[in-house]
Amino acid sequence: MKALAKKPSRLFAKIGAGLSRLLRILRDQRTTSRLQRYLVRFAAFLTCAVLLFLVGYILVMGIPNLSPDLFAWEYTSENVSLMPALINTILMILLALLVSLPLGIGAAIYLTEYTGRGNKLVSLIRITAETLSGIPSIVYGLFGMLFFVTALKLKLSLISGALTLSIMVLPTILRTTEEAILAVPESYREGSFGLGAGRLRTVWKIVLPSALPGIFAGVILAMGRIVGESAALIYTAGTVAKVPDSLFSSTRTLAVHMYALSSEGLYIDQTYATAVVLLLIVVGINALSSKLARRITKG
Repeated sequence: MKALAKKPSRLFAKIGAGLSRLLRILRDQRTTSRLQRYLVRFAAFLTCAVLLFLVGYILVMGIPNLSPDLFAWEYTSENVSLMPALINTILMILLALLVSLPLGIGAAIYLTEYTGRGNKLVSLIRITAETLSGIPSIVYGLFGMLFFVTALKLKLSLISGALTLSIMVLPTILRTTEEAILAVPESYREGSFGLGAGRLRTVWKIVLPSALPGIFAGVILAMGRIVGESAALIYTAGTVAKVPDSLFSSTRTLAVHMYALSSEGLYIDQTYATAVVLLLIVVGINALSSKLARRITKG
């Protein structure tokens, strides 16, 4: 009996000794830094692997289904053309940015250059912008339907969808532009003021050119959200698969086009092909914006 009683106590003693040894190892600074480095590398590898898997899966499933019929000018139930949706997506991007860019950049310039530090209004606007950035797109779609479609009687149209998306991406453009302007060294402004330039000239000639890469990053994020948006546009722009005759015609973007095809369940192959085109558009927008930002910065 005594021998049996000693075995559990020895076992617990060995476990305690092992735990104490493990704690000493973890307390070692070198071991901790090495463990953190491995964890960071694993996280980076996992992120890249998931991204490559998703992109590869879309390309493998979509490229074989690309055909000339998908790029016909008019949509029919036989060709399931994505060309009208592609044109509508480009129009939606241009109209939404036409409204949101001047407002977002102008508001960011005012908050950073023309208000005093510690201003309560600035803090309130920042909190509001961050809150609006986290609101689900379906809520924006409901607001757009109630305000633009119903109250203003714009109906399901291109302009209703563009105005809704401009409100949706405005907080993103505002916050990214503000952070880009704040990142410009204060010595740039002091040097400009020392040479006799006014505040407006300093902003336009010194601050904004230096902040352009950050501003373009916000524009890229906004364009990506516009391209991939479907929930808000279903309630504001509609699902008509044709090139709009005017700003007040109902339209369908590529994301809505993908949703419509997949929900019908009859054109899954064409849905994957549309996803490939949508992926190429996003990559092209990012590459073009980055190249333009580098050229402007060097110039």
